[in-house]
Amino acid sequence: MPIKVLIVDDSALIRRLLTDILSADPAIEVVGTASDPLIARERIRTLQPDVLTLDIEMPKMDGLTFLERLMALRPMPVVVVSTLTQKNTDAALRALELGAVDCVAKPLADISSGMQSLGEEMVAKVKAAARTRPRARNAAPPRSALSVDPRLSTVGRIVAIGASTGGVEALQQVLMRLPATAPAVLITQHMPAGFTASFARRLDTQCAVTVQEATDGRRVLPGHVYIAPGALHLELVRTGSHHECRVRNGELVSGHRPSVDVLFHSVATAAGRSAVGIILTGMGRDGAAGLLEMRRTGARTLGQTEASCVVYGMPKAAMQAGAVEAEFPLDRIAEEIVRV
Repeated sequence: MPIKVLIVDDSALIRRLLTDILSADPAIEVVGTASDPLIARERIRTLQPDVLTLDIEMPKMDGLTFLERLMALRPMPVVVVSTLTQKNTDAALRALELGAVDCVAKPLADISSGMQSLGEEMVAKVKAAARTRPRARNAAPPRSALSVDPRLSTVGRIVAIGASTGGVEALQQVLMRLPATAPAVLITQHMPAGFTASFARRLDTQCAVTVQEATDGRRVLPGHVYIAPGALHLELVRTGSHHECRVRNGELVSGHRPSVDVLFHSVATAAGRSAVGIILTGMGRDGAAGLLEMRRTGARTLGQTEASCVVYGMPKAAMQAGAVEAEFPLDRIAEEIVRV
């Protein structure tokens, strides 16, 4: 059965271009379009799509309000399609926090040819979204950061986290629970260039730890979180008595740049048994080989349970490879970081 897609966008041109792009793949059927969320609500009810593509700025109801209501009442895979401006980047990140599976950046100029160039990416993300399992959002307020004995030192301890599809929401939940005295955390989240700086800024306002986009040569400190810049690899290196971030270009590794495997392999070399590696929700195998190397060097290695993942791909691959010491539900990950 083809994947049934409903396109929601107030631009008739974008609706037509997306219809042409997605319909060209025999595995996808565009069952309808909607110019605003109110029409979309009715067409979801009648057409029963498998995946929704959603614009953010629309008349009658903005896309974020619609998405929040949708994920509370009828969770389904949503791919956000939005222009990549500062305002819309923040909105797209909010959409991912609300449960959207992925996002695609609309071109700002020459829309027709720009959208055509995104065709392969768009098709791949819709197909990936169809394999996810979004769940109803928990309306409970976020829990506060964990409390720990301030006399405990985390100097020299490193936490490395890898995530992909569903990772924005997952990382938010984990990092908001970490105390200000937590060990240094390095993160590779599969995310386009231009999103990670905004992502780090948003998390920094929500967390007790300091969150920033990693830069080359930045010293790694306790109580700080360093997020790999979109389209660049992040590595941990040891320089004398301390650790630093290395940010570099390079070939795709395990199909990605930034790659979780690149981060994990570097942490295995630079931190060994002083590290904890964690693999969260995501599609594919990125991170499995690197996490296995971390385990072999004496690091503690944790995975997210299948039931709490949006996509049990990366954690499953790591578990099957023998890289995961133990799995925990998402709401236990922060506690395990503090415990180990």
